[in-house]
Amino acid sequence: MKLIRPLIVSVSIAALSACATDDPNARAKTGAVIGAIAGGVLGHQVSGARGAPIVGAIIGGLAGGTVGNYMDKQQAELNQQLAEEQRNNELQITRLSDGSLKVGIAADVSFDLGSAQLKPAALDTYGKIAAILKNYDQTVIHVVGHTDTSGSDEYNLTLSQNRAASVASYMASQGVPTQRMRTEGRGEREPLVRTGDNVKEPRNRRVDIVIKPVVQGNEQQAWAPPPYLGG
Repeated sequence: MKLIRPLIVSVSIAALSACATDDPNARAKTGAVIGAIAGGVLGHQVSGARGAPIVGAIIGGLAGGTVGNYMDKQQAELNQQLAEEQRNNELQITRLSDGSLKVGIAADVSFDLGSAQLKPAALDTYGKIAAILKNYDQTVIHVVGHTDTSGSDEYNLTLSQNRAASVASYMASQGVPTQRMRTEGRGEREPLVRTGDNVKEPRNRRVDIVIKPVVQGNEQQAWAPPPYLGG
């Protein structure tokens, strides 16, 4: 589990913005470049839950009785803004048993086969998600990548990590504070659906964005890894 260092990402994004100001295709190109540098940037993140109480203090916490309403409002906005994507079966928005929200996005929608570079067509979707998440600053955002079993364990783990990093970097470029995001790749370990051998099962290739509320008196829980996100 990793905590993104804000300085490196901020510098990279500023440089990209400066060189693409007058380019009509700047948004798509920025997403592509961020995808290319994400692995290097996020490779220097801090592992584990160390430092979580400090960051939690920065973004504040919710009183226990207000958590449900806070997450309800956030879910309603996500449902409204992502209604088309849900109708097209590109993503699903669900409430987890602990009250967290999960936005499960099909990897095929976001990436070409074997690639960790976000497709230009996916940027609108992640832009919508980022626009909502940055307004609900009392949450921690876990970006978790998954694959099927068509490659080796090592290859799948690396691919899932790089895809999660690419998504987090793009959302950072859209204004989501890097201090609130953690990335993780789980490779092929957590299939969404189980088939005979799980090989080339498209539903298992996905990126999950899990939004956990920071609750006063239990801030550390927001930084804990999400549970098994499969079926």
